[in-house]
Amino acid sequence: MADERRKILIQLDTDAHPSVFDRVVAIDAGADDVFSYGEVEPCQVRNLVHGAIFTRGARHLRYTAIFIGGGDVTAGERLLESVRQSLLPQYGLTVSVLLDPNGSNTTAAAAVRSAARHLDLSKVSALILGGTGPVGQRAAALLVAQGAKVAIASRAFDRAKSAVANVLGRFPLANIEAIATPGPNEARQALHGRQLVIGAGAAGIQLLPLAARQGLDELKVAIDLNATPPLGIEGVEPFDAAAEKDGVLCYGALGVGGVKMKTHKAAVAKLFERNDQVLDVHEVYEIAQAF
Repeated sequence: MADERRKILIQLDTDAHPSVFDRVVAIDAGADDVFSYGEVEPCQVRNLVHGAIFTRGARHLRYTAIFIGGGDVTAGERLLESVRQSLLPQYGLTVSVLLDPNGSNTTAAAAVRSAARHLDLSKVSALILGGTGPVGQRAAALLVAQGAKVAIASRAFDRAKSAVANVLGRFPLANIEAIATPGPNEARQALHGRQLVIGAGAAGIQLLPLAARQGLDELKVAIDLNATPPLGIEGVEPFDAAAEKDGVLCYGALGVGGVKMKTHKAAVAKLFERNDQVLDVHEVYEIAQAF
């Protein structure tokens, strides 16, 4: 007889109001119920996790899973660590977990997947403008894991250097450097010899004027993850999806968004296949490669 247990996703959100976006995606991805908790602190995680793992027998725990979201990525990472410490794998009492605060993992995975459609990432030299934030750092980590040479750029060199140190903490042998790009001249100089540029800065800040990237024959793919005017990379429109402009294939935030949404839904669906998965950025990227 088929198992009739409902698929329950437990949403741990660091914001006061758990994301409606994440709840809708979860239902569309196959969750039957979403139990949402806001303003979750690490000290509260143990009881929430134990409520999940002690209510169903071990062989039925694949029907329960945890999603960690919210606008604060660092806080989300702390919740993930608390979840992992609260599980009891030695007794088979675990549930699968997906980390995607502020869409950072699914967005970074979708951006790198879009680039991989056109470039051999193991041979790419990439520049990530505004790369000190969570999406930029995750995109950098994915690229160096594929063998790419990466530069993280910021208007402030110290911030770029700190972001590079974070990536090197996970990939000590990564070919990665920090670059200061306080203005368009420095951004253009940093682009020389690069095949890929990703704009991952804050919304509404132009990182790369059109004139600063014109005439750079080696540049093949430009991805802008900012959909709020002024756009991060001038000339790359939000709905662009492999749109060729002056010899460069361009992806805008909404062009990448199609892959991001497919990846997000597939990642939620995958949670219910087994009860022992932790889906962080590299696992999410594996899912994105199907799209």
